[in-house]
Amino acid sequence: MTDMAEARPGQGTPGEVFSVFFKLGLTSFGGPIAHLGYFRDELVTRRKWLSDHAYADLVALCQFLPGPASSQVGFALGMMRAGWLGALAAFTAFTLPSALVLLVFAMTAASISGPIGTGALNGLKIVAVAIVAQAVWGMTKTLCPDRERAAIAVGAVVMLAFLPGAFGMVGAIVLGALAGLALGRGSGTPVGGHVTMPVSRGVAGAAVIVFFALLFVLPLIADQSQGLAVIDSFYRAGALVCLTSAPMGQI
Repeated sequence: MTDMAEARPGQGTPGEVFSVFFKLGLTSFGGPIAHLGYFRDELVTRRKWLSDHAYADLVALCQFLPGPASSQVGFALGMMRAGWLGALAAFTAFTLPSALVLLVFAMTAASISGPIGTGALNGLKIVAVAIVAQAVWGMTKTLCPDRERAAIAVGAVVMLAFLPGAFGMVGAIVLGALAGLALGRGSGTPVGGHVTMPVSRGVAGAAVIVFFALLFVLPLIADQSQGLAVIDSFYRAGALVCLTSAPMGQI
């Protein structure tokens, strides 16, 4: 049996979710991979919103989906804690600080030049590497507690090192799943926690239909206006890119 410290709808409030994720949005640096470590420290270890096994399952699912995993995990955690309003509160609170800071940087980017500006940016990149490494190391015991899972992780790293890009990512996902099925049978080790989402099958099916509809319809109408063209470009980028991250210091 897995430990049952799971988050279920109704245990929290949207206000609680907003305050927690706003704090994380102000203090979580290093990009999506580092964010996952901050989420675990704050919501699994400290607040006990869900179990380690359930969190590992959620992270694995979100890494498989297109788009940035930290945004998806944060959205899902908010939904598990306080329903749809909790999901909206988590997404808004976590992304708002970085969006505001990014807006300030965009307005002042032209003035960041010369040796001082270049040196500061290079220093941020170096610090980001340390932050990501610390976050990954913090999740190692949970995600790779035995030789089998550690071997799968090492194999994925080697594959991505020699086959960068979409082919290597999809290949690592497929081979990791097959290796997990082969090595996990009969081990007696709990495979994960129970992730409970307040979403009906009808809503989930409608979301899948909308996803593919926009993927095929937007290119057909993108030439009607520049705004639609921008939306189409970003939607296709988000829909077709898996395992996205920003290891070089995204706030």
